[in-house]
Amino acid sequence: MILDVVSNFPKYSLLSKRFQKAVEFLSNPALDTLPIGRYEIDGHHTFAIVSKNGGRLKEDAQLEAHEKYIDIQVILAGTDTIGWKSISQCKNPSTDYNYERDVKFFSDEPDVWITVKSGSFSIFFPSDAHMPSISSELIHKVIVKIADDWT
Repeated sequence: MILDVVSNFPKYSLLSKRFQKAVEFLSNPALDTLPIGRYEIDGHHTFAIVSKNGGRLKEDAQLEAHEKYIDIQVILAGTDTIGWKSISQCKNPSTDYNYERDVKFFSDEPDVWITVKSGSFSIFFPSDAHMPSISSELIHKVIVKIADDWT
């Protein structure tokens, strides 16, 4: 898991070609004006989802983990509190892995809570279970999904 500020995006383009494409997309100065929806960046390898939703309560959420994709969650407006736990420490799956949606849920409690404010982002790898969108306010964010094959 990584937590950083948007001004540091360029550093992450060095991780892989797909991260470079994600950084290029996320560097758009009009990112906060994009309509809600899905945006292709590099086919099914890298794509973005723009959302604007009300937050939820901790007791209404579960940890989630992805096997195929890395999540970059960029907060454009609002504050997102996100729970985190290493997937290796999750002992209580509440669903089987859903291949189509690339998600598995766990009823375990997060080990750490992070506050991600507007202008910041977090990166969650397949080894990171996370519980996003915990907030009492509207959260406007962009989630970029990067295929976890490091090319």
